[in-house]
Amino acid sequence: MQQWLKEVARGKKGAKDLDYQQTMQLAESICSGEATTAQIAAYLVAERIKTETHEELLAFIHTLQRYTERLELPSETQEKTIDFAGPYNGRHSFAATIPVSLLLADYGVPVFLSASETLPPKYGTSLKSIFSELDVAVDNDRDATTKKMMDINVAFADTEQYSPSLAKLRSIRKDIGVRTLFNTVEKLINISQAKNVMLGAFHRTAINKLEGVFKQLDYNHVYIVQGLEGSEDVPVHRNSFVFDWTPAGLDSFIVRPKDYGVEYKEFDKSVKLSANEQAAIIHSILSGEEKSEHQYYYYQILLNAGLRYYLFKITDSIEEGIEIATEQIKSGRALRKLHDIQKDKCEVK
Repeated sequence: MQQWLKEVARGKKGAKDLDYQQTMQLAESICSGEATTAQIAAYLVAERIKTETHEELLAFIHTLQRYTERLELPSETQEKTIDFAGPYNGRHSFAATIPVSLLLADYGVPVFLSASETLPPKYGTSLKSIFSELDVAVDNDRDATTKKMMDINVAFADTEQYSPSLAKLRSIRKDIGVRTLFNTVEKLINISQAKNVMLGAFHRTAINKLEGVFKQLDYNHVYIVQGLEGSEDVPVHRNSFVFDWTPAGLDSFIVRPKDYGVEYKEFDKSVKLSANEQAAIIHSILSGEEKSEHQYYYYQILLNAGLRYYLFKITDSIEEGIEIATEQIKSGRALRKLHDIQKDKCEVK
């Protein structure tokens, strides 16, 4: 470990990038437990200062995948499944990805979500805590999670439960308190082994770096959105870039909420929604309640559902996808899907 620290921890100007093989050795030392706490912390901070390359990210993803228990879904299910890889340090804004995933699952699209307890630097509300507040099991083992995917097209996994090596790093990440390469790596472990992934990014620079990673991972499609707080959820108070990556290249377009009649300019970024508040909003909207204070979140669900139906080739347009989502909510189908996943928790117990 020390030999690699001497390369990456030389300061901003003197630090050197490690190649894929060198980083694989370093990542193995960390994931196997050989590296000490001090060495791991030193590396993560040095790498944060240097900034990681796509080769270094890829080496950590591949290594961590070997130390992670992953689902063994049928190949035809893997081809259809979408892995929604949200930020593991949580979010303060509404997690539209949860109700939208239920809509997609109801329409026959297999979806998978994963997260852990919230992490630095944001310490936002995690998907895990929201699912818990919705009375959905967050501690199912691989067999139970696989059954969920096959029976109801949607499942959630606690990433650290499936990846003990990542769990052991939690205390170090909390102690240093800054963003590390694991904030990116953990989103691409791909527990479900899905062939498609959707994630968020703040700016084009990050997307360009990740493009080099995607080329070496087993994805058919990678969907990247300029979502709220770096999440996969596009807002409805502003326009957003959306990127569609395939091995053939990267395409992009702009989503304008106004074009679809779901623009809502009143957005207060200072509001920090708790897990309990988020669960209450989700249940209210899926129950068909039309509360004025939930209008932004309702529009956000419709736009994100419409966008995903379009991106995943379910519909020919975002408008058509929005129409489907509207019907799913008004008819009660969306609420029944929530009950399906809640019922599954009772059965597991």
